[in-house]
Order: sequence, then C-alpha cells, then structure tokens
Amino acid sequence: MKILVSGGTGFVGRALVSHLRGNGHAVSALVREVSSSLEGEVPQIICGDLVGLSDSPVPSGVKDVCDINKLRTALENTDTVIHTAARVHVMDDTAEEPLIEFRKVNTAATLGLAREAARAGVKRFIFLSTIKVNGESTYPGEPFSEQDICNPTDPYGISKYEAEQGLLQIAQKTGMEVVIIRPPLIYGPGVKGNFASMMRWVGKGIPLPLGAVNNQRSLLALENLLDFINCCLDHPKAANEVFLLSDGQDVSTTELIQKLAQAQGKKAWLLPVPVSLMKLAADLLGKRDVADRLFGSLQIDNSKACFKLNWSPVVSMDEQLRKMLK
Repeated sequence: MKILVSGGTGFVGRALVSHLRGNGHAVSALVREVSSSLEGEVPQIICGDLVGLSDSPVPSGVKDVCDINKLRTALENTDTVIHTAARVHVMDDTAEEPLIEFRKVNTAATLGLAREAARAGVKRFIFLSTIKVNGESTYPGEPFSEQDICNPTDPYGISKYEAEQGLLQIAQKTGMEVVIIRPPLIYGPGVKGNFASMMRWVGKGIPLPLGAVNNQRSLLALENLLDFINCCLDHPKAANEVFLLSDGQDVSTTELIQKLAQAQGKKAWLLPVPVSLMKLAADLLGKRDVADRLFGSLQIDNSKACFKLNWSPVVSMDEQLRKMLK
C-alpha cells in the first residue's frame, strides 16, 4: 500500500513511518524541510506550510507556503493519507488569539489537505484527533465513549472538533473514506513535555507530593496507537468511523509515578499531601490546568475499537515504559 504521512518528523509521525515500512508499505513523509530524523530510504516530500492549503488568504507570517504542485504529485496513486501534523496543545499559550492560530493549522490546513487527497483519488484519510473533543475530564467510572455529546472547551479541542466535522462532510461529498482517532496522552520512546519531565523527576529521586491521588486516567502507548492505525489502513469497518483509543488500563497519578519508578529500578519518593491542599496551592499560583491534569480523572471506553475492528492492545503500560527507558 502507498501511504503518505503528514507530520512525519514528529513524535508520532516518525515512529509511524518506521512502523508502516516495517509492515511492508511504501511510505512517504510530508515535511516542511528535510530532516535527518527519518530513515534515509524514506522519501521526504518538501511542500512547505500546509496552512497555505486553506480556502482563506494565506495568514501573515507564513513564509513557506505549501507548494500545491509538489503536494498533488505526492498524492498521485496514494492509497491512504495519515494526518498527524498539528499545532499541539501547550500550557501558557502566548498567542494573542489562540483559537485563530489553532484553527489555521488544525482545521483549515487539515481540510485543505483532505480536499486535495479526495481530488487525487485517495481512498482513505486517517486523522489523528484528540480526546479533548469529548471534554477535559470524566467522573470516576464514567468513561468517555463515541456516543457522548462532544464538548471541547479549549482552542486545541475546538479546532480538532471542527476538523472532524469538516472531514466527515468531505467524505460524504466525495466518497473518500475517513477514519478519526481520538487518543488521550500518548507516551513512548521520544515522548516530551510533562511526561518526560515526570520521568526525569522520578529518575533523580526527587520527592513528589503525589502519594495520595486517587484519580483515574486513560493513557495510550505509542505502540498501541501505531498498531491500531495499521489496522485502520484497509479494515472495511473502520470507514467513516470515530474511535476513542486507550491502553484499556487506567491508572491514578500515584500509580503512574510508581510504575515510572519501577521501570527505572528506582524507589518512588511520594509524600501523601492532601489533594485539596495542592489544588488550593495551584489556584494561588495560577496553575489550575496543571492541577486538573494531575488530580482529575479522564477515562476512555475503547470497546468500540476492540470489538468493531477485532483489535486489542499489543503492549501493556509496564512493557511500554520499560521500552521507553531503554
């Protein structure tokens, strides 16, 4: 199968390109500029900024507007496009109007790429969305599912939700099949951000006041995501469906830190500070978002992915953590 991966140099994209090639597919990466992070045999399609694909005028500040001819050439005879490129959620966003900036990349550019893919005769478009389309949190024991009413509340989630709606409309109009995947936090080799920071804190033996957190959160191992995407490439029951995906193994923040310590052969130094006290401190410091991630619950029901596509996670959380720390 001939596959084009956008965001091929990112955390997920780079691993996906390698995974698909290992399964015998002909894979090209859609990139802004040549990167040494990809294997030398991988064709890198340099077509500039995908924001230039929008129906609206090119936003100011975009220097490398997408080369539409290069893109159309890359899409010729392509069977599947997997779109991982995105403006990701960041804490303390400094943009004056974050929603506008997220929409430029996550909505307009996504739909522009999808329209070009449909015109080129691409059979299937796989979109990596986010669980934030469903919302920010759940009550313990009441996981999100595909049947829930969408409730995105931040610019990142809103932009992804709008992209999903546009993609389903394109599928209806053109016949190109769309698959939407909503993952929670993805972890695996090369992970960055807060997860990587937590790994470093645990590895250094830094005492953490997180020994009494009884929340429940769903996570997604990178290997499980890659295997599910591979399953979605041509599975007939995946066409025009939305899937919530997770490891199927929920953990509290306390349990996660203990697993990180165990994977590193370390002892977790956890202080049982009351969550109410830490939430109060977070509010005083203006860190409510951090507190919500550490102490709130966000659970996912992945049964649709498992039963509809006869899929199951290929790696446990403990196994993925051990592989990361090698």
